[in-house]
Amino acid sequence: MGHPVDVGAVIRGARCSARLTQAQLGSRCGYSASAISRIESNRLRPDYQSMVRLASVLGIGLDQLNGSGVPEGAVVATVALRSSDEEDAVRRRELLAKALAAGTTALVGAGPASASAATDNPAPGLEDVLFRLPAVEPVPLTLLTERTAAARRAFRAARYADLEGALPGLLAAAESTRDAVTGRARQQACALLARAYVVASELAAKQHSDAAWVAADRALTAARASGMPVPIGEASRVLAITMRRSGRPLSAVRLLSREADNLDSTEADAGAVRTTLLLTAAYSAATGGERTTALSLLDEAQEDVERLPEVPELFTVDATRAQVDVYRIGALTALGTPDEGVKVVAGLNIAHLPTAERRARAWTDAARMWHTLGDGPRTFAALRRVEAEASQEVRRPALRALTSDLLYGPTRVRGLREFAVRTGALAV
Repeated sequence: MGHPVDVGAVIRGARCSARLTQAQLGSRCGYSASAISRIESNRLRPDYQSMVRLASVLGIGLDQLNGSGVPEGAVVATVALRSSDEEDAVRRRELLAKALAAGTTALVGAGPASASAATDNPAPGLEDVLFRLPAVEPVPLTLLTERTAAARRAFRAARYADLEGALPGLLAAAESTRDAVTGRARQQACALLARAYVVASELAAKQHSDAAWVAADRALTAARASGMPVPIGEASRVLAITMRRSGRPLSAVRLLSREADNLDSTEADAGAVRTTLLLTAAYSAATGGERTTALSLLDEAQEDVERLPEVPELFTVDATRAQVDVYRIGALTALGTPDEGVKVVAGLNIAHLPTAERRARAWTDAARMWHTLGDGPRTFAALRRVEAEASQEVRRPALRALTSDLLYGPTRVRGLREFAVRTGALAV
C-alpha cells in the first residue's frame, strides 16, 4: 500500500504553481477563500465531486488527490463544498466598512495601547479586500502623501493591526487619485500608489499570505507607470521576496540583479535602493544554496553602503552597514553555516537600528542562528527581544513555528511555555 496523499499540500502546491490566490481559486470553483484555506490546512476534506472540480481548475490529475492522507492528529470535516457568494459578499462589506471607518485615524492616532492589542493575524481579510477596493473620491496629492507616509510609519513601528485597518482605504484613495490626474501629477500619484502596495506586500509576506503576490505585482505596475527609478526598485524588491517565498529564489536573484543594474549607485536615493536589492538578492541566493553568489552580493552591498554620500530614508528598509550585517547573519544561517554568523551578531548593536520592525527582524535572524546551532537558551533570549521590540512581530507564523520547535526540542528552557502561550504558538 502506498503512502496516503496529503490532499491539502497537493492543492496548495498546485495553486501556488498556477500563481493563484486562495480567493482566486475559490472564485473559479465557486467556493469561499476560507474554505480553500481549510482544505489546504487539512481541516476540511472535500467530497468526490468537489475533488473533481478542484483538479479541473488546477489542471492536475484526479489521481493526485486520491487518498485520505492528512497530518497525524489533524481534525477534519468531510463535506460537499457549496458556493458561498452571499457569505463572502457580507464579509467583504464588513471588511470594507471597517477599513473606511479606520481610515487615516488608525495610523495617525495609534499609540502603544493599540499596538499592544495584537490579533493572531495582523492582515486578516487583506487578500479579499485587494480584489474589491472600496469606492472613494480622489484626494489631493498632499493628503495622499501624508497618508502614505503614515502607512510607512505604522509598518516601521510594527503596528501591523493598525496598518491592516487603514490599507484598503489608502489603496482605494491612491487608485482613485491616480485615475483622476494627468501629467506630472499622475506620475506622482503612481509613485505613491506603488509605495502603498509595497507596504501591503510587505505586510502580507510577513503572514505568508498570497496577497503578497497581488500587492507586489500591482506595486511594480504602478511604479513603472511613474517612471521613477526608486519606486521601481522598491516594488521589484517585494516582488522578488514573493518569488523567493514561492520556491523560486534564483529567479528572484536574476530579477533583483537586473533591476540593481538599472540604478545609479552614485545618486543617494537610487544608490540606497540598489543596496537593498543586492541584500535581498544575497539572501535569496543563500536560500537557493548559492554560497558564492550570496557572499559576493553581500560584499558588493557593503561596498555600496560605504560609498553612499548619505543614508536616505527609504520606504521600508534602509541601506546601512548594520543592515548588511543583519542580512549576512540570515544568509549564513540559510547556507547552513550559522557558526560564521556568531561573530557578526557579536559586533552588531541591534539597539541602534532605526525602526522597531528592523530591530525585531535582526533579533529574529539571531534567534534562527542560535536555534540552528542548537542553543535553546540563546534562541529564547533572542525571541524575547523580538517581543520587546514588536509584540505583533513575534506572533507571525514563522516566529510561532520557531517557538513551537524550540518548545518541543530536547532542551527545557525556563519561561518558554508561558511565552508560547502568550504569543499564540501554544494553544491552551
